[in-house]
Amino acid sequence: MITQICVISVFCVIILTMNENTRAFVDRVGQFYARQYTVPPVTGRLLGYLAVCEPMEQSIADLAEALLASRSAITNAVQTLEQYHLVRRERHTGSRLDLIRIDTTGLEQNGFDPALYAQQASLAREGLALLKDATPARRQALEEIATFAEFLVERIPALLEEWQAKKRSLHQTNKL
Repeated sequence: MITQICVISVFCVIILTMNENTRAFVDRVGQFYARQYTVPPVTGRLLGYLAVCEPMEQSIADLAEALLASRSAITNAVQTLEQYHLVRRERHTGSRLDLIRIDTTGLEQNGFDPALYAQQASLAREGLALLKDATPARRQALEEIATFAEFLVERIPALLEEWQAKKRSLHQTNKL
């Protein structure tokens, strides 16, 4: 009887805190990240939930309860997202509880690092050296990969600068 009440209680809390639209959004984010980045759906669901939950900081237990996932699944998802600087853990003074929140600084760190694209271009050029006697059709894919990566190496710093200027402007006008 106690177990059934606890399950009903947890279910009621989840129903009250996450409506159908929120649940659908969280699931779509989970599907997107699973499809695009081959992470478990719970990882994307965690990110989606953190984007819309109140309060903005959640404990592992709170996240597990809200997402109907095990604490270990949530812990693994947090660790994955921490590696990409998309979430961060915070612990308030005197507390023994870690709170998880979205880390927007990860947006700039993940997509705007020209060194990653420089490595990609270098690897493609290395592959092209192996194919030096191959037909142009055989070399085409690596040529395009190398050229695209080199283009990104050239353009990303300007794009990042443009984004940071826009972000400063939006902060100054309280639109962000």
